Amino acid sequence: MKIPTTLKHKPVIVSDNYEKVDGRNANHTDAKGLSLGLAQWNDRGKVDISAKVWRHTGEKWSRQSEELPLHRVLDLAILVCRAKLHFREAYRYENLYDEEKPMIDRVGLQGDAMTVAVCTDNENINEDIRLFNQALSNDDEMISERLRVLSRILKEMGY
Repeated sequence: MKIPTTLKHKPVIVSDNYEKVDGRNANHTDAKGLSLGLAQWNDRGKVDISAKVWRHTGEKWSRQSEELPLHRVLDLAILVCRAKLHFREAYRYENLYDEEKPMIDRVGLQGDAMTVAVCTDNENINEDIRLFNQALSNDDEMISERLRVLSRILKEMGY
């Protein structure tokens, strides 16, 4: 199924077969494609690039398709990596985090820093963090494969 090119997001680089590699949802997902292209929010004379997950209901392209600016995609990748790094050592804490210091890291970006922390405002955090840790562990092979690919590509790019 080809990603539409007549909508406001204008695809430039695409993965039309994302449904075959969508993690645990592979081969039974509504996420049919990924694209990098010209953002739907572009105004005349101002061009932003975005990433989009294209969802299809089986009958039509879904309004639940998501479009993100590229820097947010990378910020999410940073968040995933930092969380994965945290959980390598989380077993040392009774509740999988230091309750006295729930902030995991401050990642320097653009002259400030993105805070990475355990969400202590979540009233079920102690249960939810265990479930999150278990899901992260269950998906470790799939996530690690993607991180290795990302690492290889970043090295090819000189990073």
